[in-house]
Amino acid sequence: MSQDRRDILKLVAVPLVVGAAAALAGPAHAQALSRTTLSIQGNKFLINGAPTFSDRSYLGKSIEGLLFNSRMANGVVDDQNPSTRGTWAYADGQWDPERNTNELIAALPAYKARGLNAIGVNLQGGSPQGYSWNQPWHLSGFSSEGVLRPDYKTRTARLIEAADALGMVVNLGLFYVSAKPALDGEVAVIRAVDEATAFLCEGGYRNVLVEITNELDLPSWRLDLVRPARCHELIQRVQRNSMGRIANPAGRLLVSSSFTRTMPSDEYFAAADYVLLHGNGITPPDRLREHIRSRKANPAYRGQPLLINEDDHFDFDQPNNNMVASIGEFCSWGYFDYRMSREGYINGFQSLPVDWTINSPRKRGFFDLLAQVTGSSPG
Repeated sequence: MSQDRRDILKLVAVPLVVGAAAALAGPAHAQALSRTTLSIQGNKFLINGAPTFSDRSYLGKSIEGLLFNSRMANGVVDDQNPSTRGTWAYADGQWDPERNTNELIAALPAYKARGLNAIGVNLQGGSPQGYSWNQPWHLSGFSSEGVLRPDYKTRTARLIEAADALGMVVNLGLFYVSAKPALDGEVAVIRAVDEATAFLCEGGYRNVLVEITNELDLPSWRLDLVRPARCHELIQRVQRNSMGRIANPAGRLLVSSSFTRTMPSDEYFAAADYVLLHGNGITPPDRLREHIRSRKANPAYRGQPLLINEDDHFDFDQPNNNMVASIGEFCSWGYFDYRMSREGYINGFQSLPVDWTINSPRKRGFFDLLAQVTGSSPG
């Protein structure tokens, strides 16, 4: 038996269900102060025991129980690569990860006022140039051994707590396929998952969804443990390790992983608390409708909420677009905005450095439609 395999077995052998005394040690004060408890009932998301957007419909389609979200993948990142760090300089100063997170936090009330009730961030970030074949930057919040960086923990905690105060949800991703430094094998993957789980449990965070792997069906993923055939193992691990440690109806963290085009396995449908889809590359809107319907039609689907947490299609002024299509199929929809060729600083919520304000035509188009859909009045 290889040493790597022995190390994996040692990690798996760690007790997975903690006792009540351990569960209350540390996070009790955080749980007492938490204002926002996310839960799942059937195919709906609930906040503080009530479905989101109760009794609200749009174009004759109910939106009760949906999460409208925006991909803010780089909301807590830093770049540890000195050769690329300067790329993200602001017009008025050098790159600053604390400024980046603080400005996102400052923008949350404006998002909430327009009906956004969730944001998505990733501990390994996402391409700061939208779509990049070569990604030399080092944005990962984990070391190659799977250790969660303290500065990432601090920024992520600040963001989760700010969202909690506003009644908002954070979909927290752990792994991104092009992140550097890469995790060094399955032992590092397991350690990273366990450290992230411990961080969330110690904080007692009740407004968090956990997305273990972003786009796990991409062929560039090299570690079998995060790929489609075995992704359910990590979902179940987080569920077990957090059991009894989160004061929500499930008593644990709510967990999933996201797919692009591949049909998830039966084991994924059996394990995942919610089903994560992507709308990128799916056009026209009728194709997205079929994509959603095919997941619901799978015999292994258990009726969980469906959530698209990134879709780079817009046309918000048109009567038929991907956002409207998703709503019509009772699937939560997520806005993915990046800075396109020759666009300026104000564009893009994923492109570093980020202008987190609602000030570009594309951002305004999304938030104007969202306010209309949700009946929000930003004032």
